[in-house]
Amino acid sequence: MKENIVAKLTAKDDKYACALADKIILESRETDEWYEYFNDFASLLDHPKSLVRNRVLYILAANAQWDEANLFDAIISDFLSHITDDKPITARQCIKALAEVGIAKPKYVPRILSCLQNADLSKYKDSMHPLIEKDIAETEKILTA
Repeated sequence: MKENIVAKLTAKDDKYACALADKIILESRETDEWYEYFNDFASLLDHPKSLVRNRVLYILAANAQWDEANLFDAIISDFLSHITDDKPITARQCIKALAEVGIAKPKYVPRILSCLQNADLSKYKDSMHPLIEKDIAETEKILTA
């Protein structure tokens, strides 16, 4: 099951890859059994397919709570760069996932909040602005509660 995890998460069969990602996310919220693949997941942060990026943002966020080795330190900048991902859906997924990251890793909260407040949303269609702004507000609310 766990061998070739990168190949499975990037499979052409999106239904399969999405179901696997959902399973990993759910299990990662309960146990650290997927944490050993953290670097494999992180290697997909800049994948050309936005669907893959969406999945891996949530997988990494779900594993942040198990990150005693501070592997997240090496990827936090890359993770935060997706706040303004080329694809607005991925930007929204990143912003939502950051709430989970911040709860698990409070040391990142000031940096997350700063990146959210300084995010340049000008590249997105006007129709996306209110949605992204709402996501930012919700994540800020969670992280400042």
